[in-house]
Amino acid sequence: MTNLLSGFRPAIESLDLGSGLSDWPEPLLMRRDGDWATYYAPFDHVNLNARVVLVGITPGLQQAGNGLKALQAELRSGTPLPRALEIAKGFASFSGPMRQNLIDLLDSIGLPALLGISSAAQLFDDRADLVHYTSALRYPVTLKGANYGGSPGITTAAYTRNELHWFAEESAALPRAVFIPLGPAVTAALEALTDTGQLDATRVLAGLPHPSGANAERIAYFVGRKPRESLSKKTDPDKLDRARTTLVSRVRDLKLI
Repeated sequence: MTNLLSGFRPAIESLDLGSGLSDWPEPLLMRRDGDWATYYAPFDHVNLNARVVLVGITPGLQQAGNGLKALQAELRSGTPLPRALEIAKGFASFSGPMRQNLIDLLDSIGLPALLGISSAAQLFDDRADLVHYTSALRYPVTLKGANYGGSPGITTAAYTRNELHWFAEESAALPRAVFIPLGPAVTAALEALTDTGQLDATRVLAGLPHPSGANAERIAYFVGRKPRESLSKKTDPDKLDRARTTLVSRVRDLKLI
């Protein structure tokens, strides 16, 4: 994907990223259709040796800003493009408060034991070789200028259906990995690919609560930090219990593969 980056490199090198991004830079616009738009951010790198793929919906403004800032620094220091993209993606992927939530969720279903590590925190540190961070919509998609959050659904909106082709290519290149979708919108996107035979359904581990901070209570219950009797009415503990039991069992069975 260095060819794609080369077209945006002059704009990236000239951006003022000292304070991150406050809005989407028009020089990085890839596609626009009515209220929809897609912008370039450095999420091109694919770790072909990954055993687990963590799939978000699409990079948001904070993630894009973090990635662009890291890439800009690497380009200015003369880092070769493929390595610069790898560094930028690793720095930005699932950055912000959701990273610790994601680590806790993955630890709670036994993923570290499957991968031979002590904690999912290592996937963002010394064992990043085991993981591929990605999004169903690889490059940042916006709707009416805001981060796209999954409504309308990825598979129901024509614009987002078209943008799925990047992820379909990635999944085909990762035949040994298991895929963990984060949130129902991403799960629906992966199901669309399994329905068409583009992704093996046995390699999809769906059911984790989304790691967003807005989902704090569900996460706390799922990982065992909050007791059932303390939950608010908005949280369905039975649904979370079923998801956790299923995921723990499936991860345990994957040890036999």
